Amino acid sequence: MQALTPKSAAMAAILVTLLASSAARADDDCVEPVSSWQPREVLRQKVEQRGWTVQRIKVDDGCYEVRGTDAKGNRFKAKYAPASLRIQALEIKFDKNADTAGYHLPGQ
Repeated sequence: MQALTPKSAAMAAILVTLLASSAARADDDCVEPVSSWQPREVLRQKVEQRGWTVQRIKVDDGCYEVRGTDAKGNRFKAKYAPASLRIQALEIKFDKNADTAGYHLPGQ
């Protein structure tokens, strides 16, 4: 077997990285057909029933992405499947003095 040159080794590393990152991003994508999507307003109502304030709803990687604040004033970003409106991912940004009661945090 022939040894790789530094240039070909670098190209191979870049190719592996690109393939791995594409596979990782594909796992975050929603793949429901557009014809089955529910209207954004239905999602807005669902989110607001939780006591959250919606600042923006957009489409990202085939999912609805919602940004806003929760009932305690913490900023959040959530991804929803557009047909089922099931939550796929949730990120909440807590201030250092935020009340985290009622949230499951790792290690607690």
